[in-house]
Amino acid sequence: MHSKLYALGAIALWASLASLAVTLRHVPPFLLTGLALVIGSVPAWPLARQWKVPARTLALGLYGLFGYHFLLFIAFRVAPPVEANLVNYLWPLLIVVLAPVFLPGLRLKAAHVVAGLAGFAGAAIAILGAGSASGTWSWGYLPALASAFIWASYSLWTRRVPAFPTAAIGLFGLVSGLLSLACHALLEPATTLHSRDWLFIALMGLGPLGAAFFLWDKALKTGDARHIGILSYLTPLASTTLLVLVTGRAFTASIAFAGALIIGAAVLGTRAR
Repeated sequence: MHSKLYALGAIALWASLASLAVTLRHVPPFLLTGLALVIGSVPAWPLARQWKVPARTLALGLYGLFGYHFLLFIAFRVAPPVEANLVNYLWPLLIVVLAPVFLPGLRLKAAHVVAGLAGFAGAAIAILGAGSASGTWSWGYLPALASAFIWASYSLWTRRVPAFPTAAIGLFGLVSGLLSLACHALLEPATTLHSRDWLFIALMGLGPLGAAFFLWDKALKTGDARHIGILSYLTPLASTTLLVLVTGRAFTASIAFAGALIIGAAVLGTRAR
């Protein structure tokens, strides 16, 4: 039960990411990601003694936190953002489907497959309900798909490496943030941040790009990855709903239908034994 609460906590924090990103859309993406990840690692600094992890574990952390965001921002630059985000939200489905591949002893049952497909359909409706699809191909969908695979495989591989304390996520975030800042220095123009920007960046760092990673790690270490993957479909629904509230747009039938699909998928997936 605790694992589901940890997962829901991470999902709740990630739901705010899109709204914060809209508020900070004038900040270069690598700068925003780098600052937020470094800030998100700060609460774990007093536990730096627990950061002693094998090199391959640190590499896995960089693969997940830096690799995921790097490819996702490339996708957002090349492809239409709504469709790229839709492709990115394949990661919950990939967690469910790939769990038996990465974690020996787990079996994928028909209920997990049905729940995964229903959840993805709901995620698609929730995201596309907030905008119009262009219906055209873009090479940017490939890095979006790669980012989805990276986050799913990272989430599952954390169960295959030697056990490490959750505090070590702070090391992953700190190094990933510094890499993102290096990308900013190399690829993006310099910019001036105002006090309001720093406030929202701090909120992003302490929430969706900080505490959420620690909660997610605890959930994966104590729960069933298939069930957590299904619950993850609440993220695009919650994110879209919050965006509707923040932007003042009206709720639509598509968002309500998406909610029914996603919640139904979560119930079906978590009850499967």
